Amino acid sequence: MPSAPRLGSQMPSFLAKPKTPVADIYDGEDYIALASACGLIPDEWQEGIITGITARDKDGRLVAKRAGLSVPRQNGKNGALEVLELGQMVLSGRRIIHTSHEVKTSRKAFIRLASFFEENDELAKLVKNIRKVNGQEQIILTNGGSCEFIARSKSSGRGFTVDTLVLDEAQELRDEALEALLPTIASGPAGDPQIIMTGTPPDPTDINGEVFRRMHDAAHSNEDDTLWWAEWSVLADDDVEIDADDRDLWYQANPALGKRMRVETVAAERAAMADSSFRRERLGMWEQERSARILPIEDWTACADPNLSDDGEPVALAIDIAPSRDSASIAAAGMTVDGHVWADVIENRRGTPEWVIPRLKAILEKQEARAVLIDVLSPAGSLIDPLEAEGVKVSRIGSNIMAAATAQLYDAVMSHDFRHLDQPSLNLAAAAARKRKLGDAWAWNRSNPDADITPLVAATLACTGRTYTRAKRPVKPVRARRKVTVW
Repeated sequence: MPSAPRLGSQMPSFLAKPKTPVADIYDGEDYIALASACGLIPDEWQEGIITGITARDKDGRLVAKRAGLSVPRQNGKNGALEVLELGQMVLSGRRIIHTSHEVKTSRKAFIRLASFFEENDELAKLVKNIRKVNGQEQIILTNGGSCEFIARSKSSGRGFTVDTLVLDEAQELRDEALEALLPTIASGPAGDPQIIMTGTPPDPTDINGEVFRRMHDAAHSNEDDTLWWAEWSVLADDDVEIDADDRDLWYQANPALGKRMRVETVAAERAAMADSSFRRERLGMWEQERSARILPIEDWTACADPNLSDDGEPVALAIDIAPSRDSASIAAAGMTVDGHVWADVIENRRGTPEWVIPRLKAILEKQEARAVLIDVLSPAGSLIDPLEAEGVKVSRIGSNIMAAATAQLYDAVMSHDFRHLDQPSLNLAAAAARKRKLGDAWAWNRSNPDADITPLVAATLACTGRTYTRAKRPVKPVRARRKVTVW
């Protein structure tokens, strides 16, 4: 008799539950029975999600005011959402708004949920209206239940009043979109609002993932008494090296492996994907050193000023090159007319850094500078001798000054005394920046292969160049000749 195929873990790698005791899970059981009768039979792991999110306390209220699910792609996350939405509409009469990052994803979710009402005679009797206009899709039932589907934006959700807010593709959810949507559940007719976020670990270089990251961090720090969180992942351990080729880990992080997902498919992904991408996308890893950004998004955003006014004094310039030498940046820094230090990423390019020296010389021909700074221990240190051979004096920065410069920039951001031009390259670098120890201090960590932080490192150096007492004037300033009287 052939042995049963091996299946992925049906239990999450990490589970956080609200503090309020659960009195019943009848809603979840009824939702599962309804979906099964319609041909949507959930897996064991999906059943756990459904009963966990819909559990009620002794007063009949939802225990989980916020719920989150982090699971690698193609495992069946959407199937669990379909069971939840179908049950909440049909059996509980709840009003739902289902949001996605992209219109096509939202449209796909609508078509799938609408099919249950179109293909089942009993469910069809409950339908009041199904609206199929692209971007305005909704299913409205005669019992008051409904589900509306929208793609997120800064103004999404205006005019809606619902009981359940579903935020799919939460790894792409930005604060401004969440702020626009939160009022939709403030006064829902059920009087028992709930937020459900589902997604995968955000790319550490992506500024969009902060909301989902915060929910993840709150679950792992046990700081939200109303949060329910389930995570299928390989949990990072400081004492154990994670072997991404270990197939036991594949089964641990992917509950559908062996059923809807084949191990050969995962092996092909492993061969094709970068190691860091495979760990995030298929092993569901939230690496701890990348889970929370150092420069908080709200403080960084508060420092943005694309229309700042410079004080007209000579700027400081700085260069940084990535350890892999596949990207580099030149940044400038000065002071605004109202006394704030500013930074501008003049150039950020992918590819080998041959362009840096001619580009810097072209800048110096047009812009008076008080210094050109390079960290002597960084990859950009290789440019010092060639630059000086070209007649450009370099102000050499050591690790102690680099640590002080990093601390100064951090303090300026946190006190909102820093200004930047809201440039995408610098924003992404700030989002990805993490710490590395430097004696008793710290500087920016260059070891993340997924992130180009050269814009931030160059900006940090340039900012300290404004006040660096050992700064060398890179080239002699060109003074306009004037006619003089000769006796």
